[in-house]
Amino acid sequence: MNDAQLLRYARHILLDEFGIESQEKLLAARVLVIGAGGLGSPAALYLASAGVGHIILADHDTIELSNLQRQILHRDDRVGQLKAESGRQTMLALNPDITVEVRTARMEPETLLAEIAAVDLVLDCTDNFATRHAVNRACVQHRKPLVSGAAIRFEGQISVFDPRDAEAPCYHCLFPEADDVEALSCATTGVFAPLVGIIGSMQAAEAIKVIAGVGQTLKGRLLMLDAFDMQWHSVRVKRDPACPVCSVRT
Repeated sequence: MNDAQLLRYARHILLDEFGIESQEKLLAARVLVIGAGGLGSPAALYLASAGVGHIILADHDTIELSNLQRQILHRDDRVGQLKAESGRQTMLALNPDITVEVRTARMEPETLLAEIAAVDLVLDCTDNFATRHAVNRACVQHRKPLVSGAAIRFEGQISVFDPRDAEAPCYHCLFPEADDVEALSCATTGVFAPLVGIIGSMQAAEAIKVIAGVGQTLKGRLLMLDAFDMQWHSVRVKRDPACPVCSVRT
């Protein structure tokens, strides 16, 4: 690290459990953030400020006025612009020391596989089950850690799925894919603005811990938040030995 980096990341380096070695791991890391909306906004901002050296921000959607209630990557004068491009602008304004790439086309399965193969870790900040399952399958196939978050109404949840550990569950173990699952949308059910900030920030925290190799992550646990009553609940999650996704990994 150069002198400017030592100063910028000094508060990380001062942590006995973190130090220069962990910060250097962040600077060398390549991370894919899928979704530049409510969850992706705080997640991407904290990854950028913390010094994750190479971040790929993927989102094909454009900014709408109704997004600004919670999607803090974006600004009023950017309504109509691509979220990924807006996110990149905000992230680099916060920390020009990093590299931010954008992906503005909808990711097809082949593209998703290629993108995930080239990174160290993935954050799923999307809002639909089909994408979450596609991301999970690609992460399992390439043995890439996945930090998954979700938020709707006043309810949020977060977990870490790490296929590098043969005993760890994948997303499908916890939420089996089914055709009859009804996906809820913020556009129809609403979402409490600070909730996505809480969950998205926690996704960044878990991602940083995984990359740096510090602390205890949420691998094998699902942490749930009821923000209406401000109650947290944690449950253990075991790998399904019959899971059609991760039971066949070699």
